[in-house]
Amino acid sequence: MEQTLKVTSVLSDPTRYHIYQYITKRHKDVTVQEIADNFEIHPNVARLHLSKLEDVNMLVSETKKTGKGGRPSRLYRLSEDVIQLNFPFRDYQLLSKIAILTMLELGEQGKKALYLTGKRLGSELIEQQISRHHHTDGAFTFDQKLNIIKSASTMAGFYPEFEVSDDKTKIYFQIFNCPFKEVAIDHSEAVCSMHYEFLKGMFEAVFDSIELIEKQNLLAGCDSCSYQAVIAQ
Repeated sequence: MEQTLKVTSVLSDPTRYHIYQYITKRHKDVTVQEIADNFEIHPNVARLHLSKLEDVNMLVSETKKTGKGGRPSRLYRLSEDVIQLNFPFRDYQLLSKIAILTMLELGEQGKKALYLTGKRLGSELIEQQISRHHHTDGAFTFDQKLNIIKSASTMAGFYPEFEVSDDKTKIYFQIFNCPFKEVAIDHSEAVCSMHYEFLKGMFEAVFDSIELIEKQNLLAGCDSCSYQAVIAQ
Protein backbone atom coordinates (compact mmCIF):
# COMPACT_ATOMS: atom_id res chain seq x y z
CA MET A 1 0.00 0.00 0.00
CA GLU A 2 2.84 2.39 0.84
CA GLN A 3 4.36 1.94 -2.64
CA THR A 4 0.94 2.49 -4.23
CA LEU A 5 0.57 5.79 -2.40
CA LYS A 6 4.03 6.87 -3.54
CA VAL A 7 3.23 6.06 -7.18
CA THR A 8 -0.12 7.87 -7.13
CA SER A 9 1.55 10.88 -5.51
CA VAL A 10 4.22 10.99 -8.22
CA LEU A 11 1.67 10.66 -11.03
CA SER A 12 -0.64 13.30 -9.55
CA ASP A 13 1.46 15.95 -11.28
CA PRO A 14 -0.01 16.31 -14.83
CA THR A 15 3.34 17.08 -16.49
CA ARG A 16 5.02 14.12 -14.82
CA TYR A 17 2.13 11.86 -15.81
CA HIS A 18 2.41 12.91 -19.48
CA ILE A 19 6.20 12.49 -19.39
CA TYR A 20 5.70 8.91 -18.22
CA GLN A 21 3.16 8.34 -21.00
CA TYR A 22 5.61 9.77 -23.52
CA ILE A 23 8.39 7.43 -22.39
CA THR A 24 5.99 4.48 -22.42
CA LYS A 25 5.20 5.10 -26.09
CA ARG A 26 8.75 6.11 -27.06
CA HIS A 27 10.15 2.54 -26.87
CA LYS A 28 13.67 4.00 -26.51
CA ASP A 29 15.90 5.58 -23.90
CA VAL A 30 15.31 9.30 -23.40
CA THR A 31 17.55 12.11 -22.19
CA VAL A 32 16.79 15.05 -19.94
CA GLN A 33 17.20 17.38 -22.92
CA GLU A 34 14.73 15.40 -25.03
CA ILE A 35 12.10 15.66 -22.32
CA ALA A 36 12.84 19.35 -21.82
CA ASP A 37 12.47 20.03 -25.56
CA ASN A 38 9.27 18.01 -26.00
CA PHE A 39 7.51 19.48 -22.98
CA GLU A 40 8.98 22.98 -23.29
CA ILE A 41 10.37 23.01 -19.77
CA HIS A 42 13.79 23.83 -18.33
CA PRO A 43 16.22 20.86 -18.25
CA ASN A 44 16.45 21.14 -14.46
CA VAL A 45 12.67 20.75 -14.22
CA ALA A 46 12.77 17.79 -16.63
CA ARG A 47 15.51 16.19 -14.53
CA LEU A 48 13.40 16.61 -11.40
CA HIS A 49 10.38 14.91 -12.99
CA LEU A 50 12.52 12.03 -14.25
CA SER A 51 14.16 11.62 -10.85
CA LYS A 52 10.76 11.48 -9.15
CA LEU A 53 9.65 8.71 -11.51
CA GLU A 54 12.90 6.85 -10.88
CA ASP A 55 12.47 7.18 -7.10
CA VAL A 56 9.32 5.02 -7.25
CA ASN A 57 10.91 2.51 -9.67
CA MET A 58 8.80 3.53 -12.64
CA LEU A 59 11.99 4.44 -14.52
CA VAL A 60 15.61 3.35 -14.36
CA SER A 61 18.60 5.26 -15.64
CA GLU A 62 22.25 4.83 -16.52
CA THR A 63 25.04 7.04 -17.75
CA LYS A 64 26.33 6.41 -21.26
CA LYS A 65 28.69 8.14 -23.63
CA THR A 66 26.95 9.44 -26.73
CA GLY A 67 29.97 9.13 -29.00
CA LYS A 68 29.88 12.85 -29.72
CA GLY A 69 32.40 13.88 -27.10
CA GLY A 70 31.68 15.86 -23.98
CA ARG A 71 30.14 14.59 -20.80
CA PRO A 72 28.26 11.26 -20.77
CA SER A 73 24.48 11.54 -20.87
CA ARG A 74 22.08 10.03 -18.37
CA LEU A 75 19.54 7.89 -20.22
CA TYR A 76 16.14 6.99 -18.78
CA ARG A 77 13.91 4.07 -19.71
CA LEU A 78 10.94 2.16 -18.32
CA SER A 79 11.56 -0.04 -15.32
CA GLU A 80 10.92 -3.78 -15.54
CA ASP A 81 8.87 -3.54 -12.34
CA VAL A 82 5.12 -4.09 -12.64
CA ILE A 83 3.14 -1.09 -11.44
CA GLN A 84 -0.22 -2.03 -9.89
CA LEU A 85 -2.68 0.58 -8.65
CA ASN A 86 -5.58 -1.48 -7.34
CA PHE A 87 -7.52 -0.43 -4.25
CA PRO A 88 -7.43 -2.69 -2.37
CA PHE A 89 -4.39 -4.53 -3.78
CA ARG A 90 -5.26 -7.56 -5.88
CA ASP A 91 -2.57 -9.92 -7.10
CA TYR A 92 -3.76 -10.72 -10.63
CA GLN A 93 -0.23 -11.81 -11.52
CA LEU A 94 -0.52 -14.62 -8.97
CA LEU A 95 -3.93 -15.54 -10.34
CA SER A 96 -2.52 -15.77 -13.87
CA LYS A 97 0.28 -18.04 -12.63
CA ILE A 98 -2.26 -20.31 -10.96
CA ALA A 99 -4.33 -20.47 -14.15
CA ILE A 100 -1.29 -21.21 -16.35
CA LEU A 101 0.07 -23.89 -14.01
CA THR A 102 -3.36 -25.52 -13.76
CA MET A 103 -3.62 -25.76 -17.54
CA LEU A 104 -0.09 -27.16 -17.83
CA GLU A 105 -0.82 -29.79 -15.19
CA LEU A 106 -3.54 -31.12 -17.51
CA GLY A 107 -0.96 -31.96 -20.18
CA GLU A 108 -1.63 -31.53 -23.90
CA GLN A 109 -5.37 -31.10 -23.41
CA GLY A 110 -4.68 -28.29 -20.95
CA LYS A 111 -2.34 -26.55 -23.40
CA LYS A 112 -4.90 -26.89 -26.18
CA ALA A 113 -7.57 -25.34 -23.96
CA LEU A 114 -5.19 -22.50 -23.03
CA TYR A 115 -4.47 -21.68 -26.66
CA LEU A 116 -8.14 -21.85 -27.69
CA THR A 117 -9.06 -19.55 -24.82
CA GLY A 118 -6.35 -17.09 -25.83
CA LYS A 119 -7.63 -17.02 -29.41
CA ARG A 120 -11.23 -16.56 -28.26
CA LEU A 121 -10.32 -13.66 -25.95
CA GLY A 122 -8.36 -11.98 -28.75
CA SER A 123 -11.41 -12.23 -30.99
CA GLU A 124 -13.68 -10.90 -28.23
CA LEU A 125 -11.44 -7.88 -27.71
CA ILE A 126 -11.82 -7.00 -31.40
CA GLU A 127 -15.58 -7.52 -31.25
CA GLN A 128 -15.75 -4.98 -28.41
CA GLN A 129 -13.96 -2.45 -30.62
CA ILE A 130 -16.20 -3.22 -33.61
CA SER A 131 -19.34 -2.68 -31.52
CA ARG A 132 -18.24 0.92 -30.93
CA HIS A 133 -18.29 1.73 -34.65
CA HIS A 134 -22.02 1.04 -35.05
CA HIS A 135 -21.78 0.00 -38.70
CA THR A 136 -25.16 -1.10 -39.97
CA ASP A 137 -23.84 -3.09 -42.93
CA GLY A 138 -20.87 -4.62 -41.07
CA ALA A 139 -18.49 -3.64 -43.87
CA PHE A 140 -15.13 -2.08 -43.04
CA THR A 141 -12.37 -0.78 -45.26
CA PHE A 142 -8.80 -2.02 -44.82
CA ASP A 143 -7.83 1.15 -42.96
CA GLN A 144 -10.82 0.84 -40.63
CA LYS A 145 -9.93 -2.77 -39.86
CA LEU A 146 -6.34 -1.77 -39.12
CA ASN A 147 -7.49 1.02 -36.82
CA ILE A 148 -9.70 -1.44 -34.94
CA ILE A 149 -6.70 -3.71 -34.38
CA LYS A 150 -4.55 -0.75 -33.32
CA SER A 151 -7.15 0.38 -30.79
CA ALA A 152 -7.57 -3.14 -29.40
CA SER A 153 -3.80 -3.62 -29.15
CA THR A 154 -3.43 -0.37 -27.23
CA MET A 155 -6.29 -1.36 -24.94
CA ALA A 156 -4.51 -4.67 -24.26
CA GLY A 157 -1.41 -2.72 -23.18
CA PHE A 158 0.86 -3.80 -26.04
CA TYR A 159 2.10 -0.28 -27.00
CA PRO A 160 2.32 -1.42 -30.65
CA GLU A 161 3.80 0.03 -33.82
CA PHE A 162 2.38 -0.91 -37.23
CA GLU A 163 3.68 -0.79 -40.79
CA VAL A 164 1.73 -1.86 -43.90
CA SER A 165 3.13 -3.04 -47.23
CA ASP A 166 2.29 -0.95 -50.31
CA ASP A 167 -0.12 -3.58 -51.66
CA LYS A 168 -1.77 -3.95 -48.23
CA THR A 169 -1.20 -7.70 -48.15
CA LYS A 170 1.21 -7.65 -45.21
CA ILE A 171 1.01 -5.95 -41.84
CA TYR A 172 4.20 -5.69 -39.81
CA PHE A 173 3.78 -4.91 -36.16
CA GLN A 174 5.90 -4.71 -33.04
CA ILE A 175 4.83 -5.13 -29.44
CA PHE A 176 7.03 -3.33 -26.94
CA ASN A 177 5.20 -4.38 -23.81
CA CYS A 178 4.15 -7.95 -23.06
CA PRO A 179 1.35 -8.00 -20.45
CA PHE A 180 2.22 -11.63 -19.74
CA LYS A 181 5.99 -11.12 -19.39
CA GLU A 182 6.29 -11.91 -15.67
CA VAL A 183 4.50 -15.25 -16.12
CA ALA A 184 6.18 -15.98 -19.46
CA ILE A 185 9.68 -15.85 -17.95
CA ASP A 186 9.04 -19.18 -16.19
CA HIS A 187 6.65 -20.67 -18.76
CA SER A 188 7.75 -19.12 -22.04
CA GLU A 189 6.58 -21.82 -24.46
CA ALA A 190 3.03 -22.03 -23.14
CA VAL A 191 2.53 -18.31 -22.55
CA CYS A 192 4.10 -17.20 -25.85
CA SER A 193 2.01 -19.76 -27.75
CA MET A 194 -1.12 -18.52 -26.00
CA HIS A 195 -0.12 -14.91 -26.82
CA TYR A 196 0.38 -15.90 -30.47
CA GLU A 197 -3.14 -17.37 -30.58
CA PHE A 198 -4.51 -14.24 -28.86
CA LEU A 199 -3.04 -12.08 -31.62
CA LYS A 200 -4.22 -14.47 -34.33
CA GLY A 201 -7.73 -14.28 -32.90
CA MET A 202 -7.56 -10.49 -33.11
CA PHE A 203 -6.54 -10.47 -36.78
CA GLU A 204 -8.92 -13.21 -37.87
CA ALA A 205 -11.82 -11.30 -36.31
CA VAL A 206 -11.48 -8.58 -38.97
CA PHE A 207 -9.62 -10.29 -41.84
CA ASP A 208 -11.07 -13.49 -43.28
CA SER A 209 -7.81 -15.41 -43.37
CA ILE A 210 -4.28 -14.52 -42.29
CA GLU A 211 -0.95 -16.20 -41.76
CA LEU A 212 0.76 -14.89 -38.61
CA ILE A 213 4.56 -15.18 -38.55
CA GLU A 214 6.63 -14.39 -35.45
CA LYS A 215 9.87 -12.56 -36.26
CA GLN A 216 11.28 -11.54 -32.86
CA ASN A 217 10.59 -12.27 -29.21
CA LEU A 218 11.24 -10.12 -26.15
CA LEU A 219 12.16 -13.18 -24.09
CA ALA A 220 14.92 -13.99 -26.58
CA GLY A 221 16.59 -10.67 -25.78
CA CYS A 222 15.04 -8.69 -28.64
CA ASP A 223 13.77 -5.14 -28.22
CA SER A 224 10.24 -6.21 -29.07
CA CYS A 225 7.98 -9.06 -30.10
CA SER A 226 7.50 -8.53 -33.82
CA TYR A 227 5.15 -10.25 -36.24
CA GLN A 228 4.14 -10.28 -39.88
CA ALA A 229 0.50 -10.84 -40.72
CA VAL A 230 0.02 -12.02 -44.32
CA ILE A 231 -3.51 -11.37 -45.51
CA ALA A 232 -5.04 -13.89 -47.90
CA GLN A 233 -6.36 -12.38 -51.13
